[in-house]
Amino acid sequence: MIVVLIGPPGCGKGTQAKRLQQTRGWPQISTGDMLRRAVEQKSKLGLEARAFMDRGALVPDSVVIGLIEDRIQEKDCQRGFVLDGFPRTEPQATALDSVLSAKGKKLNHAFYFDISNDELLARLTGRRTCGQCGSVFHIKNNPPVSVGKCDKCSGILVQRDDDTESVIGKRLEVYREQTAPLVEFYKRQNILDTIDASLDASTVEDEIKKYL
Repeated sequence: MIVVLIGPPGCGKGTQAKRLQQTRGWPQISTGDMLRRAVEQKSKLGLEARAFMDRGALVPDSVVIGLIEDRIQEKDCQRGFVLDGFPRTEPQATALDSVLSAKGKKLNHAFYFDISNDELLARLTGRRTCGQCGSVFHIKNNPPVSVGKCDKCSGILVQRDDDTESVIGKRLEVYREQTAPLVEFYKRQNILDTIDASLDASTVEDEIKKYL
């Protein structure tokens, strides 16, 4: 089973991808995580991506598609996987179809996470990420036991550069212009279902299970 989760930044794609990984054994493939690791390692790819990410702009297709193609050839992806944050544009979606077709595979399901801009702003500006293990918390909805410290590894919690209000506004603008058309793209393929992403995470998980 190959599943795509699409929707604006902060809609809960990452949370649901992790839950599918835990319950179904399908690895979560997050281009955001892969790109952030490249940035931390200060690789050539990371330095190239950093300039786009800091502005809230999309990283070029050539970089992202190459990362995805390499990743899905790994052994843990043979029984299926969940794509979180990719594709983000119609050209990427078309490229994904081509990559999968060449390997005798196809995309089985696309879930669109529908949510308002006001809810997204509240979620993203309150999000805090552990600089050590990557665990995510929220100052209101999912606060850590100790303020500013990760419950899992005691690492320092930080606000990502792209979670500030000014950058969030740019990210949502980019999403509306380039990613939102994917809804119609997958509707035409008859593999899209819409999820109310304003609901709590457990309810959203139950809705996804019903469709699967």
